[in-house]
This record gives sequence, structure tokens and C-alpha cells, in this order.
Amino acid sequence: MYFIPGLIAGLLFLPILLGLCRLFGIYTVVQECEAHVFTLFGKVIGTIDVPGLQFPLTHYGAKAMLIPFFGKKYVVNTALRQHYLRSQMVNSEEGTPMGVGIWYEMQVKNPVSYLFINANPDGSLQANVTSSTISTLSNLEMEKMLEDRHSLSRTVRQTVSPLSEQWGYQLGSVYIRKVEFTDAHMVQNITEKVVKRLVQVTSAMKQDGDNRVGLIKSETAFKVSQKMAEAAASRPRIVGQALNEIAKQDSEVLDTVIEVMEVENLLASGAIIDILPNSSNVLIQLGERTESAKAPSSNDSSETVTAVRVQRDR
Repeated sequence: MYFIPGLIAGLLFLPILLGLCRLFGIYTVVQECEAHVFTLFGKVIGTIDVPGLQFPLTHYGAKAMLIPFFGKKYVVNTALRQHYLRSQMVNSEEGTPMGVGIWYEMQVKNPVSYLFINANPDGSLQANVTSSTISTLSNLEMEKMLEDRHSLSRTVRQTVSPLSEQWGYQLGSVYIRKVEFTDAHMVQNITEKVVKRLVQVTSAMKQDGDNRVGLIKSETAFKVSQKMAEAAASRPRIVGQALNEIAKQDSEVLDTVIEVMEVENLLASGAIIDILPNSSNVLIQLGERTESAKAPSSNDSSETVTAVRVQRDR
């Protein structure tokens, strides 16, 4: 009968009881990446950085009961944090104004130093990183500033780390992420120069390729003509050797081969050839051909020899 009212009263009274316990410092809850610093009468009596439910009485004894009245509890975030500084102005050795972006990591390792050594440790660390970066990069050659960012980042970290540790910080990675030109007119001039240089390099590469192709073609043509000349020079020797072999075996065959070769040369030349009998006189044959052309109807039973004109177009 009294269970439900008692449960309701317990549920209402329990949060009040837990709140009073926290108020009087009987227990505290430490979250992940968090540290609780306790002071009493203006002095630090201890730090609890173990996550979970913690009881200051077990750490500091009876004086923990005085903390809510004569002391204070500070909650410090010890998680890893990152920060990025944009467009920090530096001048190169050539006098060129440039903007530098710095990215760095930081984590609180000593909560007491973080709270009481420096009134504004975040701002001091940021200013220290900025000044160290500017002093490291100023009056450097533009080429080194653009290419050696890894070594320059390590130099900045080595410079800032000792002072940051005094403020309770542990400085993590420091990296110069971006180096840019801030003058728009200078950027335009550099862009035009780069474009012109690219055009020159492209044309030079194209001309070099054409020269190489032409050289390869000329060398190939020279080798081909050399081989053709060697082949043409060796042909008479081979033909002569073959004819000598034929002459040793049978001279008549040699004469026939020579006649055939002469006929092939005549046919290949495309000349007009008149073939006449060996036993006839050339003038008599021409006269008879003329008379036969004037009287085509006469049929002479006597023996006639006709000149045949043969033309072979090749």
C-alpha cells in the first residue's frame, strides 16, 4: 500500500541527495579527456584525471570536505585540439609579400600549469606559433619557402615546444599547409610567365620530336638506299657468274639466253620493230610493198615477201 508513494518519494529525493553530495564534494564524476583540479585556501591540493566516479575523500582525506566552502574545483579539458592560423604575412628574400597558413595540434598535459602559469594560454600559444613561424620564414628564398615546408614546420615546433610546456601544453604536429601570394597583380604576372614558359617548353618538345622523326626517316632512307645499291651492284656479278656457268656447259644455250634477254629488253623499251627476212634486200622489199599498196587488186602468183611491222606497247 505504501510501496508506490515510497517509490515516488525516493525517485524525487534521490536526485536531490546526489546533488547535495556533489555540492559538498563527497563524490565527483570525471569524464574522458578531462581533469579536475582542486584548490583549498588558494593552494592546489591535487588533480584527478582518471575517468569515472571518484571520491575526493579517498584522495585528500577530511580536508576534501572543506573544498566546497574554502576552495574550488576546476574542470580542464585535456582532449587533443587543433587550430589553424590563416594568411600570416611574411616577406621572402626577394621582398615578395606572402601569406602563410599554419596548422598545429595542442593538448593539455599539466592542468595546474595551464590554469595558473598563464592567464590566457590559448592566446599566448597562438601568438607564439605565429611569431615563430614569421621569424623562421621571413627573408627566406621563395623556392625554399615553397619546397621545404616539412623541415620549416619541424623548426617551428622545436622553437615553440619549450615555452608551451611551461604553460601546461604539449604541442603536437605543426605544419605549414599553405603558402600563397597576396598581391593580385603579382599573381597575374606569375601566371602569365608560367603560361609563356609552358608554351615555350611545349613548342621545344614538339620541335625536338619533329627533329628526331626527321633524323630517323633520313637514317632509314640512307640504309634502304645503301642496301638497294648493294643489291644492284651484286646483280651483274650474280648474272655474270650464272652466264659463265652456262657457257662452260653449253655455248648454244648461252647464245639463246642472250638473245632472249635482248628481246626482253627490246620489248620492255616499247620501241617499234620491223622484222625482215634474212635473204631479201631491204630496198627490194620496200619497193614491192609500195607497189602492192598502189594496186591492191592484183594477185601475183610469184613468190613475194611481205614486211611485217610489229609494234608492241608495253
